[in-house]
Amino acid sequence: MNTTMDITMTILGMAVITFLVKALIFILGDRVAFSVNVKKALDFVPVTVLTAIIVPMILSPHGKGLELSWHNPQLVAASVAALLCAVTRHQLLTIITGLVVFFFWQFVLS
Repeated sequence: MNTTMDITMTILGMAVITFLVKALIFILGDRVAFSVNVKKALDFVPVTVLTAIIVPMILSPHGKGLELSWHNPQLVAASVAALLCAVTRHQLLTIITGLVVFFFWQFVLS
């Protein structure tokens, strides 16, 4: 098999598995009851997934290793936003401040 065929088969395999998992959940519906501990654990899935997506973008924005310096606007903005969120717990203010710091750092200081 060539590389194109391998990639195609991998994508098709992932699509079939995704479809089967979603279909199984849809078919079983309310027949499956989760324990309290499993329900608590599932509450953390969105936060975990978002963290897994965002952290690599912050620490390695160009995909060429860690960029842990003040020259990294993603890292600076995320640090300011995390600190502001910890202090104020105000989500909209945190998002707006993070964006302002990011664009200021990227376009004015870099």
